[in-house]
Amino acid sequence: MNIDDWRSQLRRGTLEFCILLMIEKRDCYGYDIISRLERRPILAAKESTIYPLLRRLLREGLLRSFWQESAEGLPPRKYYALTEEGRTSLNAMRREWSGLLEAIGGIEEET
Repeated sequence: MNIDDWRSQLRRGTLEFCILLMIEKRDCYGYDIISRLERRPILAAKESTIYPLLRRLLREGLLRSFWQESAEGLPPRKYYALTEEGRTSLNAMRREWSGLLEAIGGIEEET
């Protein structure tokens, strides 16, 4: 088994969950999301991964977007916020994630 391939598959399956978790805490713009993920190397992802994922989450109605002026006089940034549907989906993901961790923990503890 190639651990890099396994890690890549694991990360792809959790990026959506992580992005929704970040946006739940506060509205975020794309580069902010990328930067925050980079602080955790196992979750680091490129723009070519994150922006299509954000567009898909918008299409699915889990996110909404809006433009906001920068305090530093920079061009406006596109921010993302959770919709009610996004909150519902995030809560469902939390339950699934907790169940998955519990199941894995149970397998590890089996003798």
